[in-house]
Amino acid sequence: MSTMTTLGTPEQLRDPNYTPPLASAVPLGIQHVLAMFVSNVTPAIIVAGAAGFGFGSNSPDFPDMIYMIQMSMLFAGITTLFQTIGAGPVGARLPIVQGTSFAFIPIMIPLVAGKGVEAMGLLMCGVIIGGLFHACLGFFIGKIRFALPPLVTGLVVTMIGLALVQVGIQYAAGGVPAMNQLANELAAAKASGDAANFSAIEYGSLLNWCIALLVVVVTLGVKFFTRGMISVSAVLIGLIVGYAVSWIFGMVSFSSVASAAVFALPNPFHFGFEFSIAAIIGFCLMAFVSAVETVGDVSGVTKGGAGREPTSDEIRGATFADGVGTAVAGVFGALPNTSFSQNVGLIAMTGVMSRNVVTIGAIFLIIAGFIPKIGAIVSSVPIEVLGGGVIVMFGMVVAAGISMLSDVNWNRRNMVIFAISISIGLGLQLEPNALFFMPPTVKVLLTSGILPAAFIAIVLNLLLPEELDDDQTDEIAGGHAGHK
Repeated sequence: MSTMTTLGTPEQLRDPNYTPPLASAVPLGIQHVLAMFVSNVTPAIIVAGAAGFGFGSNSPDFPDMIYMIQMSMLFAGITTLFQTIGAGPVGARLPIVQGTSFAFIPIMIPLVAGKGVEAMGLLMCGVIIGGLFHACLGFFIGKIRFALPPLVTGLVVTMIGLALVQVGIQYAAGGVPAMNQLANELAAAKASGDAANFSAIEYGSLLNWCIALLVVVVTLGVKFFTRGMISVSAVLIGLIVGYAVSWIFGMVSFSSVASAAVFALPNPFHFGFEFSIAAIIGFCLMAFVSAVETVGDVSGVTKGGAGREPTSDEIRGATFADGVGTAVAGVFGALPNTSFSQNVGLIAMTGVMSRNVVTIGAIFLIIAGFIPKIGAIVSSVPIEVLGGGVIVMFGMVVAAGISMLSDVNWNRRNMVIFAISISIGLGLQLEPNALFFMPPTVKVLLTSGILPAAFIAIVLNLLLPEELDDDQTDEIAGGHAGHK
């Protein structure tokens, strides 16, 4: 009760326009930044790594990854201001924190895989046009929500997590360059008939796994045995501990930090702009899912902070901010933005619904985005340390999808829809060569796994009768369909 008195009256705490005393507002704003910081910069690191200029690549374009990290912070702050302060119809004027979206990663990886920084131009094409399309969804988002029930959104979020867990394991074992080094050594040994020389191979080493698992253990310990700001920052604290231990073992290089500038402005069209049908289709289709997730986050904020449903203007404004923020970010080389669910939970936990508190956090992110040395420090984190952190984060994405699926009425009809969708989506993701003779654009879209799974789920959900007879489903499932 004393905490409530210090921050304000219950009526004030439920008011988005209320500003708590600065002595409390600033730490609360920083708390929002800590809750999303690692998740916000991770997509840039993953995309750079997939393209071939990330961790351990020894690429001359490595500074471009630092730039992407810098832009992730800057535009997370700017798009958060779109939500909290607003501009005309853009923005919900609610305490919604924006950040770089995980949802688009399975679409982005096939587009840039192994193609270097040159492929980033077509990625930015998808980000910009997809962002504008996302903004247009704000005009009729309420009318399309019926096509994306928990069965579909839960399936998509689960598929996103399943697509990313492999990345977490690869990072924990030593990263893609180390994995390629192992593959090349095995191929050379097979070609020559000689025994492979594993003395210089680091992928999957005991040290790598010990560092990654240390991060996992520390993260879990902090999450479950502490409270407040420390508990919210569990992943960040786990990474810091792993970083310190890695430094002791000589795994940390500060060369990029020393060469990074103290201050730098964003560069318009840093990666150029290359027209790509595959990128445009992929980003526009994923915009539907991202928009529905944002609607859910807006509802979570208003219900958790004020005990009410969101207004139509708030939902529309939040969707506009998502799309406009993403399009503007793409102009400067950043990745798609979306609302961050972990910060919604933070509002429910603290009971403070002030949008001005979140604005303070956004200002901190913007300041960090103008300082490349912060991005360089992030880029100096060993890949094994990051692997431990993303194992937890990506696992939580899967768990979040399963939690959404728990709201589904698991009758026989929905079981069939889910079964067919995940079988085809996950199957194509695991065996991309099954589409070897498909046109490149089609192959990129289908091997993401998410798009075919979502498309099949949406179509079947709209077309299939509301319920299937017992004998129909038992025949399909071989007697394992269950009865409900």
